[in-house]
Amino acid sequence: MSVFFEEGRGWKYDFKFRKRRFQSNYYRTKREAKEAEADKLKELNNPIPEPVEPTDTAFLTLLNRRLDHLQAYNSESHYRETKYLAKRWARQWKDKTCNEISRDDIEKFVLKRRKVSNDTANKEIRYLRALFNFGIKKGWLCDNSTIGIEFLPVEKKVKYVPPLEDINKVIDAADAETKEYLWTIWDTMGRMSEVNSLTWDDVDFAAKTVTLYTRKKKGGHLTPRKVPMTLRLYNILHRRFRQRKKGILWVFWHEYTSSKTRQKVIGPYHERKRFMKTLCKKAGVRYFRFHALRHAGASLMENSNVPIGAIQRILGHENRTTTEIYLHSIGCSEREAINIFEQVSGNSLSKSLSDEKRATAK
Repeated sequence: MSVFFEEGRGWKYDFKFRKRRFQSNYYRTKREAKEAEADKLKELNNPIPEPVEPTDTAFLTLLNRRLDHLQAYNSESHYRETKYLAKRWARQWKDKTCNEISRDDIEKFVLKRRKVSNDTANKEIRYLRALFNFGIKKGWLCDNSTIGIEFLPVEKKVKYVPPLEDINKVIDAADAETKEYLWTIWDTMGRMSEVNSLTWDDVDFAAKTVTLYTRKKKGGHLTPRKVPMTLRLYNILHRRFRQRKKGILWVFWHEYTSSKTRQKVIGPYHERKRFMKTLCKKAGVRYFRFHALRHAGASLMENSNVPIGAIQRILGHENRTTTEIYLHSIGCSEREAINIFEQVSGNSLSKSLSDEKRATAK
């Protein structure tokens, strides 16, 4: 222990404890410095234990924290989807802690949801698993009650991709405003949410590019990508820009009544799904939605031998495997393989039949 005086400053302590050096500020008297030194030694010899992180939390608390996180870090559509499911979970387990919800409880719940469809039940598993994993990552839970629950078998169907002729019929059946909206989605192959949030700051007429933003990336970061404009898209956007209303940032917008304030407000679209069914019926074609335009555009480019890397960048996919899901056309390599198979198997079959005839004749 060492307490000493420095001229013009005062008294302080300076000592080593378990190979670490501790010094104090200056005190007016030696007594004050000694008392401070004694308090510090007492603190070092009797450390306050680190607070133990809870290993359980109320289910509703976890649910609300998860929704807050998704609203801040993920896309609006993913937040809304989780919120929709969360209302059902809250009714089911509102009075329980997470550890009180067993795997059996979740499995029974999932099997009830199976009555709707196996796809619906599997969606519940995925989103619940993400919820519990979020709690574990934050240190609020130790276990994930969905581990061990298997996904239900589903019937995987070939995704319907509308032919170019049907896409043109649907766009032709739309009014002028909707037609420009659909051409923008088709010519950029953007997601509906990306086109809805498109602002004039994202349109570069000099470079003839449109910047689209997505949160469908790891970590939920808002990530931009530039898509070159077609001549048709350039003309559409240039005309809309000249005719735009002052003070409105968005390329596509509408006036609506706010559910909170009951006042008229102007803002971007959030959802525009409903009119596609009406347009498809009016055009006399099989029903398809906005996302099918991305699949159709990707397949069209691949069939024209556009490199998959370029298609991946235009669609805004992080992984090549995701882009491959969008390629529904039968490429040249598959056709060539079948042609070779037909030629080889046909020759082999003819040879076998000839040998059989000769053997019979003998």
